[in-house]
Amino acid sequence: MKILILLAVLMPGFLPLQQTTTQPATAAPPFALKDLQGRNQQLSGYQGKVVLINFWATWCTPCLAEMPELVKWQKEYKERDLQIIGITHAPYRRSQVNALSKRLKINYPLLYGTRETAAAYGVSEMLPVTIIIDREGKIRERILGIIDQQEFDEKIKPLLQ
Repeated sequence: MKILILLAVLMPGFLPLQQTTTQPATAAPPFALKDLQGRNQQLSGYQGKVVLINFWATWCTPCLAEMPELVKWQKEYKERDLQIIGITHAPYRRSQVNALSKRLKINYPLLYGTRETAAAYGVSEMLPVTIIIDREGKIRERILGIIDQQEFDEKIKPLLQ
């Protein structure tokens, strides 16, 4: 256990174990953030959809490793009202975010995050963090670490019914 803590301290963004926290459903904090094209995006614009807010950073290797799977799920489940939203963890370089979006062919909105938004969702330096929001706008789960297919099948698919 000491080794895992040491790795987490020495390697920001390294989260070796996945951890899910279930909590009483509470309303997701609203946000208004800029997307890559400079347009304002608000959580309220996705009302009625199942939303996965994925907090990530360009320097976070596990974050980048999970992005292809997020792209796949967005494509497969868009018709069932799944909406993935990537929010960058401050600080970031816009040029790096834009280049990464093109390289990985991201098909969901990437928003430039703020420290306030991260704090509102309880996100620290440990990334990635995925927040699952149901169709009523309530936070259902908080997944620390890479979200895998089994977790998706158990936690998200039922909300898409």
